Amino acid sequence: MTEQEFIKKMVDIMDTEDEITMDTALEEIEEWDSLSHVGFLSLCASTAKTKVNAAEVRKAETMRNLYELLTRE
Repeated sequence: MTEQEFIKKMVDIMDTEDEITMDTALEEIEEWDSLSHVGFLSLCASTAKTKVNAAEVRKAETMRNLYELLTRE
């Protein structure tokens, strides 16, 4: 998955109209909440090569951190 595809999927998951980049801090996104957290974990379950757990997601600070969790091998 490319970075652009990831951003598009995350915008859909969060249902936001904000401008999101890979360097956007998660705390700046009002829609990054528990439901978005679950949506991201679902995306990981169907896409990631390795298991991603909730604790790792909670430690993420930027969209890039989430992307790195999703794409790590």
